[in-house]
Amino acid sequence: MAVVKATDSDIDLLARLLRAEAEGEGEQGMMMVGNVGINRIRANCSDFIGLRTIPQMVYQPHAFEATTKSYFYQRARDSERRLARRAVNGEWVWPAKYSLWYFRPPGDCPPTWYDQPLVGRYKLHCFFEPTAEECVNVYNTF
Repeated sequence: MAVVKATDSDIDLLARLLRAEAEGEGEQGMMMVGNVGINRIRANCSDFIGLRTIPQMVYQPHAFEATTKSYFYQRARDSERRLARRAVNGEWVWPAKYSLWYFRPPGDCPPTWYDQPLVGRYKLHCFFEPTAEECVNVYNTF
């Protein structure tokens, strides 16, 4: 059962984001991008107050650099659609399970990002999650 509402068009949009943001990091890396995106919709905290849909999350100003590149606008592939559906259905992988932020630094991961602690690294991306006091919704099971 989906943890956020998603139409077929939403799945395609999320699939395109997964590929454009993390194709070089394989399926697990793309799943983590999906996890962060779904967490931002569920969280309703920090910079993500009021996000309720996949399009709002994907096109939030300055949220994902990939949306400014032509590669993002290519048609979604079935393999990425499957990953997007898994993320929408609540399948999470560490270190993105509760993360609201990730980025690719030129070197080591900083200990915090947007005041959220580092929880881990996967290949080239660092992941950061809020505390329960800051953002309880991201830890709720729906």
